[in-house]
Amino acid sequence: MAFSTGLTASLRHALAALHWAAPRQCRGLSTPQGSEPSLNLGGIFPPLTTPFSPTQEVDYAQLEGNLRRYASIPFRGLVVLGSNGEYPYLASRERVEVVSCVRRALPRERLLLAGSGCESTQATIELTVSMAEAGADVALVVTPCYYRGAMTTAALVHHYTEVGDASPIPVVLYSVPANTGLDLPMEAVITLAQHPNIIGIKDSGGDITRMGLMVHKTRQEDFQVLAGSASFLLASYAVGASGGVCALANVLGDPLCQLDHLCRKGQWQEARELQHRLIEPNTAVTRRFGIPGLKKAMEWFGYYGGPCRAPLAPLSPAQVEELRSTFSANGWL
Repeated sequence: MAFSTGLTASLRHALAALHWAAPRQCRGLSTPQGSEPSLNLGGIFPPLTTPFSPTQEVDYAQLEGNLRRYASIPFRGLVVLGSNGEYPYLASRERVEVVSCVRRALPRERLLLAGSGCESTQATIELTVSMAEAGADVALVVTPCYYRGAMTTAALVHHYTEVGDASPIPVVLYSVPANTGLDLPMEAVITLAQHPNIIGIKDSGGDITRMGLMVHKTRQEDFQVLAGSASFLLASYAVGASGGVCALANVLGDPLCQLDHLCRKGQWQEARELQHRLIEPNTAVTRRFGIPGLKKAMEWFGYYGGPCRAPLAPLSPAQVEELRSTFSANGWL
C-alpha cells in the first residue's frame, strides 16, 4: 500500500478536525501546566485478552460477553491486540475482525487503542490504516525488534515518523522490553514526542526514573506517558504519568480504577495500601505465569478466560494452586 506525503497529511488533518473530543475527566498527570491534551489518555485501560474456543478459534461471542461485564467498570478505554491479546498469534484478518467486534460493543465515549506494530514500516502503516477503518481511535505501535541490533535511535525515529505521518489516527509508542528485548531509547521518545500525530507512550519497562525523565523532557509537548503495569502504577502517577495499561485490569478492573482515583485525588496513604495488595497478583499474571495465568484468574472473577493459542501451554494444577493462593493472600479471593 503506497501513500503520498501530501495525501496522508491531508487525510490526517481532515480526520483530526472531525475527531470527537475526549471527555475532560481530569487533566492528565503528565500534561504541561495550563494545557489540555488533544486526546486525554488519563485513566485505566485493560489490555484485553483474546478469547479462544477449545479448537483455538477466536470466540467472538465470549469476547462480547467479557465486554458486557467490563461496561460497568469506569475504564477510560480498552486496548485490543496488545501483548496480552496474543497479538503475534493472530492472522491479519483476525486482528481486524477483533477490533471491529470491540468497536461495535464499546460506547463511543470510551477510547479504543489497537495494536498495529509490525516488523516493517510498510506493514505497520498498512495495518494501522486497517485498524482506523475498523474503528480504532488510537494506534498502539510496538517497537520492531527482530533485527534489534540495527534498531538504532535514528532507525526507530524514522520508522515511527513514517507511521505517524501516514496514520489517520493518533499513535502511541509501545516499549515492552520484556518481550522485545529492546527499550525505546529516551532520545527517540523525546524526538518523537514533537510529532503532531504521536501523542504518548506506553512504557512497560518499570524503570520509574526513566518514566519520570520522559514526563519531564516532554512536558512542553502534547504527549502523555502511560504505565504499562499495575505493579508500578502508583509510582508512575507520582512522577507524572497520565494513566495505565495494566494486564491485571482484566481481572481486578474496579480496584485499579479506584487506585487511579485515589492518586488523582492525592489520597496517597489509601493509594499506597491498595497498591501493595495489587503487586503480587499482578506479578503472578504477568512475569510469573503470563497469559495462561491471566486467563485462569479471569475465570475466578466471572470473565471468560479460556485456552491460549499454542505454543502457549495451560498452567499445571500446582501452578493454578499457587496462582489462587497469591490472590487469596492479598484478599481478592
